[in-house]
Amino acid sequence: MVFRRVLVLLALLASAAACTLPNDPSQTAAGPSRAGIPALPRELERDVGSPYPDAALQAYVDRVGQKVVSQSTVAGNFRFIVLDEPLANAHAAGGYVMVTRGLLALLDDEAELAAALSHEVGHVVQRHAFQRARQRQSVLDAAVEAATSTGSITVGRSVARDGLLALRRYSREQELEADKIGVAMLAKAGYRGGAMASLIDKLRRQGQLELQLMGEAPDSIDRRSATSTHPAPVERRIALQGVNDATAPGESRRAAFLDAINGMSVDDPPQEGFVRGNRFLHPVLRLAFEAPRDFRLFNDTDGMLGVGRDRSLLFFSCTDGPAQGSLADWMRNRLKPTPTDIHTTEIGGAEAAIGARPRGSDTGLGQARYVLIRHGDRVCFFNLLSDGSDRDQRIEVLVSAARTFRSLSEAEAEALRPYRLRIVPTAGTTAARLAQRLPYTDYKMERLLLLNSVDNGAELLRLPQVKIIEP
Repeated sequence: MVFRRVLVLLALLASAAACTLPNDPSQTAAGPSRAGIPALPRELERDVGSPYPDAALQAYVDRVGQKVVSQSTVAGNFRFIVLDEPLANAHAAGGYVMVTRGLLALLDDEAELAAALSHEVGHVVQRHAFQRARQRQSVLDAAVEAATSTGSITVGRSVARDGLLALRRYSREQELEADKIGVAMLAKAGYRGGAMASLIDKLRRQGQLELQLMGEAPDSIDRRSATSTHPAPVERRIALQGVNDATAPGESRRAAFLDAINGMSVDDPPQEGFVRGNRFLHPVLRLAFEAPRDFRLFNDTDGMLGVGRDRSLLFFSCTDGPAQGSLADWMRNRLKPTPTDIHTTEIGGAEAAIGARPRGSDTGLGQARYVLIRHGDRVCFFNLLSDGSDRDQRIEVLVSAARTFRSLSEAEAEALRPYRLRIVPTAGTTAARLAQRLPYTDYKMERLLLLNSVDNGAELLRLPQVKIIEP
């Protein structure tokens, strides 16, 4: 699996601190607020990201959320917040219910937004996070007790494994429960009950396209393993059959929703850099590089991860401060196990060092390389891994990709802008022309159809207005 190997790479080549959602974030100091932009508790913001800096959109989403809870029997105060994140996701912690702008871009109307918010409120009302934490602690306590009483660590691990599998099944049950609670809240607020099902369908289609982009079978989205913490989309749809209000009539408010998201960014925040096909460009740090053509790039706050079709991996990031001495010495003294074949070079006119992870230092891993580049007061680094049948040749391709690293000129950096969602009329155009306007190098039509929840161009043109993505 891709993610298992991603975790191996990150465990080997990068360090990260674990964050935990506070049980009651309302008791945690909030960060500074800006006019019309809600503030999140600092600990929560470190975990989920910052609010999107659009006061009008924040106010709109909060109004929808308040409408949902005010028409229900739910007690307590809630804040509904849009996160400045391009991936489709939603979170709930204490009185905070958060949706990413990536999820908003995927939705089709206000009823689906209300479905996403009510699902998360369902988690809060049922105290699912607290229950999972309590169950997890019980599993750990049982494992320690088993190991102590038997004198066998193996027995303790077996108890922990069985308990964690049961906990994952419990988490899946909680997701289905939140769906059903959300449907009831939708109906009471006057929205169409089918919005929960159509929300699930959209998430399924999004997952299918992501699998296609990675060269995986799209239908694997409907299969989950025993270790999955979420039910497969098909399970969620089946569970909604026969639920009261699941098909209840009600408002959609598509026009109001489209108006609210028109012009919204669908890109990474500029301070995290932009992915453009197989290129990564950072307007704030003023740097760029180009990954191999078959790579998909995934950007995050901690760095940029690239995954090749053969599951080769590339992780890129930069330090917060300078490295003292030569980069070769820094690599030799800081990385463990100490790299071999360390040599200095220049990349993009700057000092650089390249080293190899010692062969045999980790069973089951293939070729690994480290590339360090001095960039102003920072050190930027590539961690490269290839373990396919042609790993010796492939690792050299990855090193060549790292050598494309360069500094951006001030003019190049200023010219970089995030992609934005636009609402456009369909009159007088064709589906092919609309797809061509999308700033992607592949799957243009598939992306356009997904964005607008239709199966073909004819259905798309029957809509008076559609969503597109423009630079």
